[in-house]
Parts: sequence; C-alpha cells; structure tokens
Amino acid sequence: MQDKKPETAPTPPKTPKKTNLLDHHSIKHMLDESVSEIVTSRGYVEDVRLSNVRLLLGTVIIVIALFAQFYKKKFPENRDFLIGCIVLYVVFNGLLQLIIYTKEKNAILFTYPPVGSFTSTGLEISSKLPRFSDMYTLTIASADPKSISANEPVELTKSVTKWFTKDGVLVEGLFWKDVEALIDQYAKEPKKNK
Repeated sequence: MQDKKPETAPTPPKTPKKTNLLDHHSIKHMLDESVSEIVTSRGYVEDVRLSNVRLLLGTVIIVIALFAQFYKKKFPENRDFLIGCIVLYVVFNGLLQLIIYTKEKNAILFTYPPVGSFTSTGLEISSKLPRFSDMYTLTIASADPKSISANEPVELTKSVTKWFTKDGVLVEGLFWKDVEALIDQYAKEPKKNK
C-alpha cells in the first residue's frame, strides 16, 4: 500500500505581530502597516509619486547643503555663493514642507484605482492616534476629491484595546475585518451630487 504525500506543503504559522503597548508610536506604526497590507491585498496598487517627489526634493536639499559645506573657497571669498545656497536651501525646504502640509497631511497610503474598476480615482488612507489616547481613527477618502467618481470619505474610530491582547499581540482577524468593512462601506457609498 502506497502512502499518499500531501500535494502542497503545509505553510508555517504566521508570526504574530507584537508591539509595546506603552508606546503609541509603535502601535500606530503597526496598525498603519497592517492597513497598507489589507488595502493592497484588495487589489489597490500603491501610488508612490508623491513619495518620489519628496525624496527628490530631499536629495536636492542635501546636495545644496553639501555644495555649501565643501565649496573650494574659504568664507570671505565665497560669501555670495553661500548666500545663494542658503536661499535655495530655504526655498526647497519650504516647498517640501508645503507638500507635506497640503497634500500628505495624515495620509499613510495613496493608491491607484483597482484594475478593471469603473472609478477613475484611487484611495487616500489616513490615520490618527492622538498622544495619550487609545482611540485610533482610520479614514478612507478619494485620492482626488474633486473627481466625479469620488465617494464621500468614511471613517472608523475604535479603541486599540479591541485589536490587541494584553501582551501586545495584534489580533489580525478582528482588525482585518474592521478595515475591510470600512473599505466596503467606502465602495458602496453613494456618489456626490454635483
């Protein structure tokens, strides 16, 4: 009699995600990472254009600072060059801060619309976990709120104690269920009247 071998190898158990419950930055980071996983698993592709612009501006700022630091002439002779570098540094840094303040805000993820979707806009996922609070707020909105296919933003506010054990382990099933319900709520939201 032949023993049948299983057709697929069993997958090893997934390592639980654990965090320090006394560090609200660590909690928010873990929840934000999990939200990104959930959204991308639903067919949304991350839009990294804004991140790339920020990286480019940061690189330009660093290059300006390096030119100012390592210019071959000493101070009295390079005064005009240093003034130019300082002005450029302030302008590019101000532009970077403007992009962060106006476009990014609390956003953790921007996406393209899912493949095969009728909508022409992706999602903007943002979150908040105020200091000394256990209330995590997750907001899903259109990446282009002025688009005709943009839905009204939806929001979920819940205590993080509902998703973590007393040892700091994330109960992923509960969290995934809540986030997927919020995504479904956004997708079913009636269109704006314009």
